[in-house]
Amino acid sequence: MKRIFFTIPLLLLTINMLADTQTTRINKNLTIYTDVMRQLDINYVDTLNYDDLIETSINQMLHKIDPYTMYIPKREDDELRRMTQGKYGGVGSLIMYRDSNVYVNELYEGMPAQQGGLLPGDRFVTVNGMDCSGKTTKEVSDQLRGKSGSTVSITIERDSQLITKQLTRRDIHLPAVGCAAVLHDSIGYIFFNEFTTNSAQEFLMALDSMVQANHITRLIIDLRGNGGGLIDEAIQMVGFFVPKGTEVVSTKGQIERSNHTYTTQTSPIFPDMPLVVLVNGQSASASEIVAGALQDLKRATIVGERTFGKGLVQNIRPIAYGGHLKVTTSKYYLPSGRCIQAIDYAERQRGHQLHRDTAGGILPDVVLTDSQKLDITYNLYRDHLFFDYATRYYRQHPTIASPTEFQLTDSDIEDFCQFLDEKQFSYETETGRYLGELIKMAKQEDIDSTTLAALEAFKPRLTGDYRAAIQRNRQEVEEMLGGEIIKRYYYHRGYYTYLLKSDKYISRAVEETKNSHKH
Repeated sequence: MKRIFFTIPLLLLTINMLADTQTTRINKNLTIYTDVMRQLDINYVDTLNYDDLIETSINQMLHKIDPYTMYIPKREDDELRRMTQGKYGGVGSLIMYRDSNVYVNELYEGMPAQQGGLLPGDRFVTVNGMDCSGKTTKEVSDQLRGKSGSTVSITIERDSQLITKQLTRRDIHLPAVGCAAVLHDSIGYIFFNEFTTNSAQEFLMALDSMVQANHITRLIIDLRGNGGGLIDEAIQMVGFFVPKGTEVVSTKGQIERSNHTYTTQTSPIFPDMPLVVLVNGQSASASEIVAGALQDLKRATIVGERTFGKGLVQNIRPIAYGGHLKVTTSKYYLPSGRCIQAIDYAERQRGHQLHRDTAGGILPDVVLTDSQKLDITYNLYRDHLFFDYATRYYRQHPTIASPTEFQLTDSDIEDFCQFLDEKQFSYETETGRYLGELIKMAKQEDIDSTTLAALEAFKPRLTGDYRAAIQRNRQEVEEMLGGEIIKRYYYHRGYYTYLLKSDKYISRAVEETKNSHKH
């Protein structure tokens, strides 16, 4: 017994010494940092922007830890609201960087950018007097966002003409439910964008509406591309389908207050409804909790690709001068005990190369593989030719059929091919591209002329006939081109409705709902 009583104080002493050592190291490095800044202030030849320097050093430090821990200064309160509530002050547009310029990529229906007459393909020239040439999407976005009710002056270029717009910013709320539709009379389909404040209730309203109006008996929840959000919303969604008090997920961290077990708080509304959940490699965090918990609880069939594997929990902590720190505090664990996280970022701190743990993420019950072939479709998408043709098509066609009825004709495909001729599109296969690099390397290595001639002889065989390639991949080309056109007229809600006709993932999910019983 004496040894036991001796060991306990020794252990406590060791823990205290370790804590003191850690505190000492922190204080030492903070002193060094302060002294560096003081010496710069006294001795540096030019005047320095210390706010910018310190913010940059904070961001660089946090970036070394993991991609999700970040500093949010007070001026970015809108970004904080967007993270937590799905709201921000802005004009309601998606933008893209291309050829050293920033363009309008997509518009949110009913928002200031759309109501003010901006169009996809418009090039930003100035925003609030800032020259947009060479600016990043973030720099332009920072100018577009601001307090709801404030105005922003935008000059865009369209068809070589400069157009100036005065837009009044609004609270931009991204709807959680991107699409709600009824398939085959009795199957409900909900595309769910992200888990933000009240998103679970928005999901419930869409589902209940389909149950009441269309008497659906089965449901497909599409979480593809859903990057996650608030854990409470994910718990609430799972609670619609499983008994009250069911464990959904637990968190485990370094300190006790980070450890928590989350259970459903209400009785299920649809305890018997067969479920299929669609996921892909961009499904992350809260969407992985929903898919993984329903899988562990044998309450749903999961269809698609292995999910992203983002099992790190962030909490937002207030810091000095109105700023916030979004900090990783724990990891997610599903009811079966498996951890969602696929990458151990601590490896980077230990000087090791990061790698993905194949056990991370959610492996679907029915695995579908997106081939991601480097074919004609990839080339057209990469070169923005679907986008550019849709821009022209919109200007030439004031109206089109509804998303459920719209279909590209042979004449449309021929017009698209003529457009590619005008753009002098050259379809080079990836194999042909690698062959070109091989020939370059062979010349540098002074390979004999006979071998070089043999390599050159293969080039014509690997130069693609894009018209023939489009016909070979007609369905895929029509899906991507048609979807881009639909977005011009019916925005995101129409886009998802259009995809319902041909999406192979949804087709397989429909099959699974028909074959499924209560789990």
